[in-house]
Amino acid sequence: MAVVISGIEKGSPADRAGIAAGDTLLCINGNKINDVLDYRFYMVDTRLSLEILTAEKTEKIFCIHKEEYQELGLTFDTYLMDKQHSCKNHCIFCFIDQMPKGMRPSLYFKDDDSRMSFLFGNYVTLTNLEDEDIARIIKMHISPINISVHTTNPDLRVKMMANPRAAGSLKYLRLLADGGIKINVQLVLCPGINDGKELFRTLTDLETLMPSLESVSCVPVGVTKYREGLYPLRPYTPEEAGAVIDMIHSFSDRFEKEYGSRIAYPADEFFLKAGRDFPKADYYGDFSQLESGVGMMTLLEDEFSMALGELEQESAAVPAASRQISVATGKAAFPLMEKLARKLEEKLPWLEIRVYMVENHFFGEEITVCGLVTGKDLTQQLAGKALGGELLIPAVMLRHEQDCFLDDMTVKEAENLLGVPISPVPNDGYGLIKAMTGISV
Repeated sequence: MAVVISGIEKGSPADRAGIAAGDTLLCINGNKINDVLDYRFYMVDTRLSLEILTAEKTEKIFCIHKEEYQELGLTFDTYLMDKQHSCKNHCIFCFIDQMPKGMRPSLYFKDDDSRMSFLFGNYVTLTNLEDEDIARIIKMHISPINISVHTTNPDLRVKMMANPRAAGSLKYLRLLADGGIKINVQLVLCPGINDGKELFRTLTDLETLMPSLESVSCVPVGVTKYREGLYPLRPYTPEEAGAVIDMIHSFSDRFEKEYGSRIAYPADEFFLKAGRDFPKADYYGDFSQLESGVGMMTLLEDEFSMALGELEQESAAVPAASRQISVATGKAAFPLMEKLARKLEEKLPWLEIRVYMVENHFFGEEITVCGLVTGKDLTQQLAGKALGGELLIPAVMLRHEQDCFLDDMTVKEAENLLGVPISPVPNDGYGLIKAMTGISV
């Protein structure tokens, strides 16, 4: 599939060669260009032969000499130079299927694009891929790739993903591993379905992918109140969550001895549900599965402690007036945030922090992560509360542009309703201390 060029950067190699917006890029050095991966892979050479179909429908060859790592200067309508591939599965645990109607359209898009896995760390199921796609990944050494496996039992995978291709696509795990591609795996676990003996089987099968297997995250299914007509699922009980942790540890304790890494990790939610303390930072190695909620709490507390130590060493001057602020977070993070706030207040007597837990009435009380708190829940539950001079919220409560919540309430609207400035804070201990104190460390 050829790609239409939407623009040319002035003074770039493509501009100097005479390529124009509206032309179509066919090949680079004889290799067909279908999307951003082809383009990025084949444009790295310093001597390039570009086959172009001009806007006048004339095929031309443009020879370009450029510096190493220099961009060609071509721009395209979309970053992928192609439409994003959507998911063709109907997973029994899909969170998007559990959302109410009427939210912004982008929230209902189900991504399952291997290119997004390489470029942005998204997880893919492999059911969208063919043999030639796997061959291209191996040829280009697109590594690591993040894969949603859920189970290595072919029949169960078909049942869980409601897609007959879910069984056959498991063969790609072996091909990728043999091709030297590093693999990160995610397992969404559902009580009584793919845990227990099925989890034992899955972890056993995944071990055969070593040394290409880098990490496995095990995440509990999220259950909202919008499951009418969907497969019957329920949250984990504390006892079941503890059993999952113990099962994973029976593998990861051995993995650490044999491979130097635990490899398989329970998500933070499992420790919360089981009522167990979070492991220390060295348990998580290089924190390779943070995006799956593995080790986020531990890393935040660890960074916070380091930042607090540096703050004490600097002996920051006491401000002229006391500082009163508030922090809003979800149910899962509330105990840790309360602990960190009290720890900071002990060191800085001029600082007063009120921490508020926002329960998720929008999706249901079983959803406890702060990233799914809506503007409506935030403003309704904090209305009339003592918020001080500033309200801090986790940045993940807002969309990427940091301008509105999941329910499209804008930050400005929330500020007007609560009568206080709102500041989003990243999941970073140093950033949190700076936001709480106003002091950089």
